[in-house]
Amino acid sequence: MLYAAQVRPESEWRFEPLDEAAASEICGWRYPGPYAQYDIGEGAMHALLDPTNAYFAARDAQDVLVGFCCFGPDARVPGGTYDDGALDVGLGLRPDLSGKGAGRAFTRAVLVLGCDRFAPQSFRVTIAAWNTRSLRVHEQLGFRKTGAFRRTSDDREFIQMVEVARGCNAS
Repeated sequence: MLYAAQVRPESEWRFEPLDEAAASEICGWRYPGPYAQYDIGEGAMHALLDPTNAYFAARDAQDVLVGFCCFGPDARVPGGTYDDGALDVGLGLRPDLSGKGAGRAFTRAVLVLGCDRFAPQSFRVTIAAWNTRSLRVHEQLGFRKTGAFRRTSDDREFIQMVEVARGCNAS
């Protein structure tokens, strides 16, 4: 799959480095039920705004914040085994947009951004084992399970998935 060829013409989102206003809004998002584990909270403001963590805000055509993503070590879940063979990706849609069918297109757009900015050989995601929606989206995009681990702080299981980054060009 060539991300650029499949996403850019119809992309619904534009990405920009995360600023303080967007970070503050994201810190206030509250997800329902088990998805509450994805609540970020105000304590993460410094990490969200640190440029070395490569956080980006996703905005729709009306300039409304609809999601975010990050690339690199901050996308890793503590407790997992990681190497530098793949670019780690983290992402999230605004809570009211989650589960409405936008996940695959949004994830594809995030991967295009990752290709453009970092030109990786492959992408890696770490997903909570119970999160079948996210696991299914990533499988549909060509990601394959490469490992699993339990986070010792709360005994939650996570799945690591990798996908070869096809069609990436350095910008």
